[in-house]
Amino acid sequence: MTAEPRRPRNPRRNAARRNNAPQPADPTRDVAFDILCGVVEHRRMLETTLSRSANEHEAPPRDRAAAHRLAAATLRHMGTLRTVLEPFLRKEPPEPVRVALMMGCAQLLFLETPPHAAVGTTVSLLRRRKLAPFAGLANAVLRKVADQGPALLEGLDQARLNIPSWLWSSWNTLGKGAARAIAQGISHEAPLDITLRPGATAPEGGEELPNGSVRFPAGTRVTELPGYEEGAFWVQDAAATLPARLLAAKPGERVADLCAAPGGKTAQLAATGADVTAVEQNATRLLRLQENMARLAYPVQIVQDDAATWKPDALFDAILLDAPCSATGTARRHPDVLWVKRPRDLNALTAGQDRLLAAAKSMLRPGGRLIYAVCSLQDEEGPARARAAQEMGLVPSPFTPEELSFLPEALTPEGWLRTHPGLWLDKGSMDGFFAARFIIPA
Repeated sequence: MTAEPRRPRNPRRNAARRNNAPQPADPTRDVAFDILCGVVEHRRMLETTLSRSANEHEAPPRDRAAAHRLAAATLRHMGTLRTVLEPFLRKEPPEPVRVALMMGCAQLLFLETPPHAAVGTTVSLLRRRKLAPFAGLANAVLRKVADQGPALLEGLDQARLNIPSWLWSSWNTLGKGAARAIAQGISHEAPLDITLRPGATAPEGGEELPNGSVRFPAGTRVTELPGYEEGAFWVQDAAATLPARLLAAKPGERVADLCAAPGGKTAQLAATGADVTAVEQNATRLLRLQENMARLAYPVQIVQDDAATWKPDALFDAILLDAPCSATGTARRHPDVLWVKRPRDLNALTAGQDRLLAAAKSMLRPGGRLIYAVCSLQDEEGPARARAAQEMGLVPSPFTPEELSFLPEALTPEGWLRTHPGLWLDKGSMDGFFAARFIIPA
């Protein structure tokens, strides 16, 4: 009996079958891809993107954490990743495809993912996301990246590549070499800092910093530290502790924390024994503030309102205004800020900051004091607003060398506070903050 001849192989048909075959679920890459597409394509902040991602809500906590780590690593090194990929791309791919390639490249060059896993998961991701025609491109490009490895990074000025030009130029106004130092501070995942409740004992494994914060290695899960549920401490970057500390609230004083969520500074003020009112407009952030105060059991009056128009029943002795801003000082923890914010965004932000400054002034008793703070590195939101506050009739009350003896490099000649991620590089860096203190003439 003569055997039936075998049909010749059809490469196109076989490729189509592979591309249309069901792909294994991968919550980590799916969530990371959603995050990155939201940032790169739509200039949406990471938190906004996650609120729209069904994959985020379906993914287990461990996968969500891994996704955030992958997305953050891609964003921290995005300029480098684009430069590395460029020679391998004969023409511009669609932006979602570039995002997937950058994710794969980040795994290979910065996260020590095995090549077969980085390549295979990227190919599967493209097929799941109806980008199967680009699966072959991803396979070929990422295999070349895997073969050449770290040699692709030689000679690249990664610090400069990973910071948008407008930010690099503006940060160099902070001092010679400041932009490069800041880029170095941003290039690594931030550690976890906690502020201890007075009298509480620090969990083991942390390092006490000069300001009194306790620092744990990056990736530490705060909810797993002993004392968290009992309210022994709260999460707060070391630099973020400084504005409330410098306000120096006293027991029994009426103190307002404007734009208060998530509540780290509110907790600091409450810990002094002051009578604290926390004002927050955003409903989602307000919920976080309420949850944190409940866990810490601090008797804080919480008000949901716009701090720019809210009218208190009586004037305050002191006010901390941590105003909404570009948040460029938080790029260590939120590298999406680097690629979402633009220079033109500053106009609306500074106008809002001036409205809040005027409102805060109207809430203070004669002789009362105000600290204006922003987690921004931009001159427009820091020094320029401090000068605007003086034009409103607020009188400067400069910080003293004694008050910042543990961080003298953050004290400016004007008596302002300016921190940035280029400080404490040997300790793991810190966020960027500007703060200035004022008083109301008696």
